[in-house]
Amino acid sequence: METNFVNKPIMKKDAMALVTGKPVYLDDVAPKECLVVKVLRSPHANAIIEEVNKDIALKVAGIEGIYTYEDVPNNRFTMAGQTYPEPSPYDRLILDKHVRYVGDPVAIVAGVDEKSVDKALKLIKVKYEVLEPILDFRKSKDNDILIHPEDNWKSLAPVGADNKRNLCASETCGNGDVEKVLSECDVVLERTYHTKANQQAMMETFRTYCYMDTYGRLNILSSTQIVFHVRRIISNALGIPKSKIRVTKPRIGGGFGAKQTVVAEVFPAFVTWKTGKPSKMIFTREESQIASTPRHEMEIKVRIGATKDGIIKAVDMYTLSNTGAYGEHGPTTVGLSGHKSIPLYGKVEAFKFSYDVVYSNVMSAGAYRGYGATQGLFALESIVNELSSKLGIDPVKMREMNMVKEGEVMPAYYNETADSCALDKCLARAKEMIKWDEKYPYKDMGNGKVRSVGVAMAMQGSGISGVDVGSATIKVDDDGLYTLMIGSADMGTGCDTILAQVMADSLMCDIDDITVLGADTDASPYDSGSYASSTTYVTGKAVCNASEKLINILKEEASKILEVPVNDLDFDGEKVFGAGKEISRKELAVKSQCGNSSAFEVTVSHSSPISPPPFMVGMVEIELDKETGHIDIIDYVAVVDCGTPINTNLAKVQVEGGLGQGIGMALFEDVQYSDTGRMYNNSFMQYKLPARNDVGTIRVEFESSYEKTGPYGAKSIGEIVINTPSPALAHAVYNATGVYVKELPITPEKIVMGMLENEN
Repeated sequence: METNFVNKPIMKKDAMALVTGKPVYLDDVAPKECLVVKVLRSPHANAIIEEVNKDIALKVAGIEGIYTYEDVPNNRFTMAGQTYPEPSPYDRLILDKHVRYVGDPVAIVAGVDEKSVDKALKLIKVKYEVLEPILDFRKSKDNDILIHPEDNWKSLAPVGADNKRNLCASETCGNGDVEKVLSECDVVLERTYHTKANQQAMMETFRTYCYMDTYGRLNILSSTQIVFHVRRIISNALGIPKSKIRVTKPRIGGGFGAKQTVVAEVFPAFVTWKTGKPSKMIFTREESQIASTPRHEMEIKVRIGATKDGIIKAVDMYTLSNTGAYGEHGPTTVGLSGHKSIPLYGKVEAFKFSYDVVYSNVMSAGAYRGYGATQGLFALESIVNELSSKLGIDPVKMREMNMVKEGEVMPAYYNETADSCALDKCLARAKEMIKWDEKYPYKDMGNGKVRSVGVAMAMQGSGISGVDVGSATIKVDDDGLYTLMIGSADMGTGCDTILAQVMADSLMCDIDDITVLGADTDASPYDSGSYASSTTYVTGKAVCNASEKLINILKEEASKILEVPVNDLDFDGEKVFGAGKEISRKELAVKSQCGNSSAFEVTVSHSSPISPPPFMVGMVEIELDKETGHIDIIDYVAVVDCGTPINTNLAKVQVEGGLGQGIGMALFEDVQYSDTGRMYNNSFMQYKLPARNDVGTIRVEFESSYEKTGPYGAKSIGEIVINTPSPALAHAVYNATGVYVKELPITPEKIVMGMLENEN
């Protein structure tokens, strides 16, 4: 199908406002005279608050109020932005007498300016009963120390949660007899992999502004991915009706999943609801590091069995996931570690996937791009690479023999069929781009330096099947132009532009004829929000369907005016015509204003029963110094099957950005705690992110498939792009040194120590 805007490099609608520094972010648009809100945070990983003395702090000039657990509602809720009923346990209070990690809120302080609030925070005296914490998540399950002993803890969904066992979720599933198939295999490998927590580290920290409107409603303006979920969560926390709350968002300075959790919103919302005064909370970088929602730490044990000629027959995977102090995204993230890794291998006859998600006394984990698939793919792709080495088979050939092909059913992916799958083309193209056959496994460069290559495949999803809802409202304005109203949140990804491209081709108009209004719980149609790689696929299809419905309305109205049967009329984007008559879109819009009884406006909601996976292959070339263990990335090639890319420029930068984050996870980023539970990496001085010169040359290409259930053949791209660097880099290190690093990040120290162990 010929398109004017889809699959084209259209400039983002907000591009000029952003590059010219217009005031578009939350702190730009929030008024300066609102109350400043901050929280006092616990210095202990596990403690009971015995007494809070705020008398002296309250005497500080400009302090509006200081609130403790005695002042807030006793409503347990979850901060995870997920569709109701949430799989996450209701295990939080706004402020709790029991603090569960270093950084857990103890008191809320509101004042007229930052100086007075900072002074008051230092003057609050808290007496704690310090308890023994659980800092090693491997020791949490069935431990005598309970992270959540409270009686009003509750789980709304059957996910295997049990607070009396420190379990946030637990499940086993599978297909076929794994033990029997493994026993028949020529070679069986068993390995354990450990991925640490990573911080999303978006440029804009968490921030929220709240005020009461004329009608006594709480208005929340927040840097969030999930306006409708924020409304429900604040309603649960404050114990007020959702109809009393309106949530909107400005432009967002990055989210990556962190803003799929209500990290900051509840505190200023409580202050404004309590005082009636506008308030705002701006997280410092330190707070964003120590008290937010990083990626889940996971330990993944994998057994894999194959024939001697390289056919993978069985996979057995067990994931232990660390949700931290609160449940949040614990039950939902863990499933992806198996369900979005094992299905890559289409010849697997039997699989078993089991997991436990446990509480511990560190900051709670949350959503981060890749959402569990990242951790699972590091484990599975690493063991496949090691298996290929053991069998003496080129790892690319191993994948060519075993990968899932278009039309195959994927039992480990909820029995969905891979109706659109160009994974084989992705692998072939990546192999050609990096010149794999010339470079595998390594070349000695002399001087103690070695160049080597590594490979990994990945898959993800396109929304949560049968759960996510995307909606679009389209109305014709009086000048014949269009307004598109959506509930999904553009967090820098360009979804406002992408959805306008879909609509422009569907309505055969110019993209400049469309005004996009996004994410307002009062004005937007309901949308689950921007997460789970759902926006382009789910909301995009809603836009297609709404456009089709609107064309029918225009034809029906034109039929009355032109006195021509509807079935004899056509619409070409500018006019409705037929039987020698015509009326322009603009004339129709003008006539709709007088004596009209039908609105030129449609709202369509869409949910998909399936979640077609995008696929990707990543290959990397590194230069490794065997004396120091230092790694330089020379070349990273990525070939992606995201169906039809809607915006080729935005798709490309999504891949490049995701690869940068994946390289950071693989080589640098390492959330570490002291033996008392204090996080060491509380600033960018201690938490190393990759800079431009750390990621080498990144080359991105696309191998399009066509997903018939997506808008113009599109699938998702947002998350899959982060998943290949860790296993590909681990593979390249192995090819260079013979050392397989199984715990991220892959540091020079681990490489050198591994080489020394191999010598001994």
